[in-house]
Amino acid sequence: MTVMDLDQWIAKVKEGQHLSEDELQLLCEYVKEILIEESNVQPVNSPVTVCGDIHGQFHDLMKLFQTGGHVPETNYIFMGDFVDRGYNSLEVFTILLLLKARYPANITLLRGNHESRQLTQVYGFYDECQRKYGNANAWRYCTDVFDYLTLSAIIDGTVLCVHGGLSPDIRTIDQDVLDITRASLSCQSCREHKEKIVLIMKWYIVTLFVMHATCTFVII
Repeated sequence: MTVMDLDQWIAKVKEGQHLSEDELQLLCEYVKEILIEESNVQPVNSPVTVCGDIHGQFHDLMKLFQTGGHVPETNYIFMGDFVDRGYNSLEVFTILLLLKARYPANITLLRGNHESRQLTQVYGFYDECQRKYGNANAWRYCTDVFDYLTLSAIIDGTVLCVHGGLSPDIRTIDQDVLDITRASLSCQSCREHKEKIVLIMKWYIVTLFVMHATCTFVII
């Protein structure tokens, strides 16, 4: 996959077209190799724009880029829930994957509770993939990427961003979060200590935790 390929695919998706099934599979495999190298607490430098749930609102996402700046001129953290509920989850997740592939240092993608095989079969993403591709392969490729999405980001070492919140089981970030192997977790069960931590990080309502009092605002 070349830079030219990625630029052409980005333009294609922005025009409302879909990647072919083979192109989407190639993209997902490529991004997984990028994500597997990222930390569970991915360090990010400011300035950075932090964005909450998108839920399949592709046109809102395009408006966000128009207003806030395009990647790579503006750095972004997207805090999960890219899919479900809206009608264009596939386009949303595809363009975010393309931007991650093209500008890996300028966009950070966190995993939310809807980045889940179970929820996407209930809240629309599975059905959307079936409708737009005629089979479930696109859904499988995308949900495989979910397993590799990082759990949190830390801005300038002081502001911790997660989709949900912090588990009371977390004693220290170093001990309890950094050593989790994301792709090997089964989040259907919360029996194991690390699985409980991941579930709460994805499901709690709190979105940003200020680790030091020097920061006086919270972005939601």
